[in-house]
Amino acid sequence: MSALLTAAAAGVPMAAGWSLHALRLHRRVEAARRDPLTGLFTRDAFTERAEHRILARFRPVAVYLVDLNRFKEINDTHGHAVGDAVIRATGERLAEWADYCSAVVGRLGGDEFAAIAWVYSPDHLRETLHLLSEALEQPVETAGHTLDVSASIGAVRAHPRSEQVELSELLRLADEQMYRAKRCEAPWSNALSLEKECKTVHGRRAGRAGTHGGTEATS
Repeated sequence: MSALLTAAAAGVPMAAGWSLHALRLHRRVEAARRDPLTGLFTRDAFTERAEHRILARFRPVAVYLVDLNRFKEINDTHGHAVGDAVIRATGERLAEWADYCSAVVGRLGGDEFAAIAWVYSPDHLRETLHLLSEALEQPVETAGHTLDVSASIGAVRAHPRSEQVELSELLRLADEQMYRAKRCEAPWSNALSLEKECKTVHGRRAGRAGTHGGTEATS
Protein backbone atom coordinates (compact mmCIF):
# COMPACT_ATOMS: atom_id res chain seq x y z
CA MET A 1 0.00 0.00 0.00
CA SER A 2 2.77 2.42 0.91
CA ALA A 3 4.49 1.69 -2.41
CA LEU A 4 1.28 2.55 -4.25
CA LEU A 5 0.91 5.77 -2.31
CA THR A 6 4.51 6.68 -3.05
CA ALA A 7 4.02 6.02 -6.77
CA ALA A 8 0.80 8.04 -6.80
CA ALA A 9 2.48 10.93 -5.02
CA ALA A 10 5.33 10.86 -7.53
CA GLY A 11 2.82 11.11 -10.37
CA VAL A 12 1.12 14.24 -9.01
CA PRO A 13 3.82 16.69 -10.20
CA MET A 14 3.79 15.05 -13.66
CA ALA A 15 0.00 15.32 -13.94
CA ALA A 16 0.12 18.92 -12.76
CA GLY A 17 2.80 19.64 -15.34
CA TRP A 18 0.69 18.19 -18.16
CA SER A 19 -2.35 20.16 -16.99
CA LEU A 20 -0.35 23.38 -17.00
CA HIS A 21 1.01 22.58 -20.46
CA ALA A 22 -2.51 21.88 -21.77
CA LEU A 23 -3.77 25.14 -20.28
CA ARG A 24 -0.96 27.14 -21.88
CA LEU A 25 -1.54 25.42 -25.22
CA HIS A 26 -5.27 26.19 -25.04
CA ARG A 27 -4.53 29.85 -24.31
CA ARG A 28 -2.12 30.07 -27.23
CA VAL A 29 -4.65 28.52 -29.60
CA GLU A 30 -7.38 30.85 -28.33
CA ALA A 31 -5.10 33.89 -28.64
CA ALA A 32 -4.34 32.94 -32.25
CA ARG A 33 -8.08 32.97 -32.96
CA ARG A 34 -8.48 36.50 -31.64
CA ASP A 35 -7.65 39.74 -33.38
CA PRO A 36 -4.88 41.33 -31.28
CA LEU A 37 -6.23 44.88 -31.66
CA THR A 38 -9.90 44.33 -30.84
CA GLY A 39 -10.05 40.95 -29.10
CA LEU A 40 -12.76 39.88 -31.57
CA PHE A 41 -12.56 36.63 -33.51
CA THR A 42 -10.33 36.57 -36.57
CA ARG A 43 -11.89 35.91 -39.98
CA ASP A 44 -11.24 32.15 -39.81
CA ALA A 45 -12.50 31.80 -36.23
CA PHE A 46 -15.61 33.83 -37.01
CA THR A 47 -16.29 31.76 -40.12
CA GLU A 48 -16.08 28.53 -38.16
CA ARG A 49 -18.53 29.69 -35.49
CA ALA A 50 -20.91 31.34 -37.95
CA GLU A 51 -21.08 28.23 -40.12
CA HIS A 52 -21.83 26.17 -37.02
CA ARG A 53 -24.84 28.39 -36.26
CA ILE A 54 -26.13 28.03 -39.79
CA LEU A 55 -25.68 24.26 -39.79
CA ALA A 56 -27.61 24.01 -36.51
CA ARG A 57 -30.70 24.93 -38.58
CA PHE A 58 -33.09 25.35 -35.67
CA ARG A 59 -33.39 29.15 -35.58
CA PRO A 60 -33.45 31.99 -38.10
CA VAL A 61 -30.17 33.88 -38.28
CA ALA A 62 -29.09 37.30 -39.46
CA VAL A 63 -25.69 38.03 -40.91
CA TYR A 64 -24.33 41.57 -40.64
CA LEU A 65 -21.47 43.32 -42.39
CA VAL A 66 -20.10 46.52 -40.84
CA ASP A 67 -17.80 49.04 -42.51
CA LEU A 68 -16.68 52.25 -40.81
CA ASN A 69 -17.31 55.51 -42.66
CA ARG A 70 -14.40 57.82 -43.58
CA PHE A 71 -11.91 55.62 -41.76
CA LYS A 72 -9.18 56.27 -44.34
CA GLU A 73 -9.68 59.99 -43.73
CA ILE A 74 -9.16 59.49 -39.99
CA ASN A 75 -5.97 57.53 -40.62
CA ASP A 76 -4.61 60.05 -43.11
CA THR A 77 -5.45 63.06 -40.95
CA HIS A 78 -4.60 61.86 -37.46
CA GLY A 79 -2.25 58.91 -38.01
CA HIS A 80 -2.42 55.17 -37.53
CA ALA A 81 -2.29 55.30 -33.72
CA VAL A 82 -5.56 57.23 -33.68
CA GLY A 83 -6.96 54.93 -36.35
CA ASP A 84 -6.09 51.94 -34.16
CA ALA A 85 -7.88 53.59 -31.24
CA VAL A 86 -11.01 53.93 -33.38
CA ILE A 87 -10.82 50.27 -34.42
CA ARG A 88 -10.30 49.23 -30.79
CA ALA A 89 -13.30 51.28 -29.63
CA THR A 90 -15.41 49.80 -32.43
CA GLY A 91 -14.40 46.31 -31.33
CA GLU A 92 -15.44 47.04 -27.75
CA ARG A 93 -18.82 48.36 -28.88
CA LEU A 94 -19.40 45.38 -31.12
CA ALA A 95 -18.52 43.02 -28.27
CA GLU A 96 -21.04 44.71 -25.95
CA TRP A 97 -23.73 44.52 -28.62
CA ALA A 98 -22.86 40.87 -29.23
CA ASP A 99 -23.28 40.05 -25.54
CA TYR A 100 -26.72 41.67 -25.52
CA CYS A 101 -27.86 40.05 -28.79
CA SER A 102 -26.15 36.66 -28.29
CA ALA A 103 -24.17 37.28 -31.46
CA VAL A 104 -20.79 36.15 -32.75
CA VAL A 105 -18.60 38.96 -34.07
CA GLY A 106 -15.35 38.96 -35.99
CA ARG A 107 -12.97 41.44 -37.55
CA LEU A 108 -12.55 40.53 -41.20
CA GLY A 109 -9.71 42.99 -41.70
CA GLY A 110 -9.07 46.72 -41.75
CA ASP A 111 -12.26 48.52 -40.71
CA GLU A 112 -14.58 45.71 -41.80
CA PHE A 113 -16.43 43.52 -39.31
CA ALA A 114 -19.00 40.75 -39.52
CA ALA A 115 -21.54 39.30 -37.12
CA ILE A 116 -24.17 36.60 -36.94
CA ALA A 117 -27.06 36.52 -34.47
CA TRP A 118 -30.27 34.63 -33.82
CA VAL A 119 -33.27 36.68 -34.97
CA TYR A 120 -36.92 35.69 -34.69
CA SER A 121 -38.69 38.09 -37.04
CA PRO A 122 -38.06 41.02 -39.40
CA ASP A 123 -38.96 43.36 -36.54
CA HIS A 124 -36.38 41.69 -34.32
CA LEU A 125 -33.76 42.15 -37.06
CA ARG A 126 -34.56 45.85 -37.32
CA GLU A 127 -34.27 46.14 -33.54
CA THR A 128 -30.80 44.59 -33.56
CA LEU A 129 -29.75 46.89 -36.40
CA HIS A 130 -31.01 49.94 -34.54
CA LEU A 131 -29.11 48.93 -31.41
CA LEU A 132 -25.95 48.22 -33.40
CA SER A 133 -26.12 51.53 -35.24
CA GLU A 134 -26.63 53.42 -31.98
CA ALA A 135 -23.69 51.63 -30.39
CA LEU A 136 -21.33 52.44 -33.25
CA GLU A 137 -22.36 56.05 -33.85
CA GLN A 138 -20.66 57.42 -30.77
CA PRO A 139 -17.66 59.77 -30.62
CA VAL A 140 -14.26 58.28 -29.87
CA GLU A 141 -11.97 60.28 -27.61
CA THR A 142 -8.28 59.57 -28.05
CA ALA A 143 -4.98 61.48 -28.02
CA GLY A 144 -6.73 64.76 -27.31
CA HIS A 145 -9.16 64.32 -30.21
CA THR A 146 -12.90 63.77 -30.19
CA LEU A 147 -13.75 61.97 -33.41
CA ASP A 148 -17.23 61.49 -34.81
CA VAL A 149 -17.51 57.83 -35.82
CA SER A 150 -20.24 56.12 -37.79
CA ALA A 151 -20.65 52.95 -39.80
CA SER A 152 -22.56 51.53 -42.72
CA ILE A 153 -24.26 48.24 -41.86
CA GLY A 154 -25.76 45.66 -44.18
CA ALA A 155 -27.78 42.68 -43.03
CA VAL A 156 -29.71 39.71 -44.33
CA ARG A 157 -32.01 37.30 -42.49
CA ALA A 158 -32.55 33.64 -43.38
CA HIS A 159 -33.90 30.46 -41.85
CA PRO A 160 -31.48 27.59 -42.60
CA ARG A 161 -34.21 25.03 -41.83
CA SER A 162 -36.32 26.09 -44.81
CA GLU A 163 -33.80 27.94 -46.99
CA GLN A 164 -30.62 26.43 -48.42
CA VAL A 165 -28.07 29.07 -47.51
CA GLU A 166 -24.34 29.21 -46.96
CA LEU A 167 -22.35 31.75 -44.96
CA SER A 168 -20.50 33.00 -48.05
CA GLU A 169 -23.80 33.76 -49.76
CA LEU A 170 -25.23 35.56 -46.74
CA LEU A 171 -22.08 37.64 -46.39
CA ARG A 172 -22.34 38.47 -50.10
CA LEU A 173 -25.94 39.70 -49.64
CA ALA A 174 -25.06 41.62 -46.47
CA ASP A 175 -22.24 43.27 -48.41
CA GLU A 176 -24.73 44.44 -51.03
CA GLN A 177 -26.86 46.01 -48.32
CA MET A 178 -23.84 47.62 -46.64
CA TYR A 179 -22.92 49.20 -49.97
CA ARG A 180 -26.52 50.41 -50.40
CA ALA A 181 -26.48 51.99 -46.93
CA LYS A 182 -23.17 53.71 -47.71
CA ARG A 183 -24.46 55.08 -51.03
CA CYS A 184 -27.66 56.36 -49.42
CA GLU A 185 -25.79 57.70 -46.35
CA ALA A 186 -28.09 55.59 -44.19
CA PRO A 187 -26.91 53.87 -41.01
CA TRP A 188 -28.08 50.45 -42.18
CA SER A 189 -29.94 48.52 -44.85
CA ASN A 190 -31.33 44.99 -44.73
CA ALA A 191 -32.20 42.63 -47.55
CA LEU A 192 -35.87 41.86 -48.08
CA SER A 193 -35.09 38.60 -49.88
CA LEU A 194 -32.22 36.29 -50.69
CA GLU A 195 -32.07 37.52 -54.29
CA LYS A 196 -28.86 39.23 -55.42
CA GLU A 197 -29.20 42.86 -56.42
CA CYS A 198 -25.72 43.38 -57.91
CA LYS A 199 -23.61 41.57 -60.46
CA THR A 200 -20.98 39.17 -59.14
CA VAL A 201 -17.34 39.11 -60.22
CA HIS A 202 -15.34 36.10 -58.99
CA GLY A 203 -17.88 35.56 -56.22
CA ARG A 204 -17.77 39.16 -54.97
CA ARG A 205 -19.99 42.19 -55.56
CA ALA A 206 -19.00 44.02 -58.75
CA GLY A 207 -17.34 47.29 -57.80
CA ARG A 208 -16.01 45.95 -54.51
CA ALA A 209 -12.32 46.27 -53.81
CA GLY A 210 -10.55 43.37 -55.49
CA THR A 211 -12.96 43.12 -58.46
CA HIS A 212 -12.68 44.54 -61.96
CA GLY A 213 -15.24 47.08 -63.07
CA GLY A 214 -17.52 49.50 -61.25
CA THR A 215 -16.64 51.82 -58.43
CA GLU A 216 -16.49 51.38 -54.69
CA ALA A 217 -17.77 53.92 -52.18
CA THR A 218 -14.95 55.47 -50.17
CA SER A 219 -14.88 54.66 -46.47
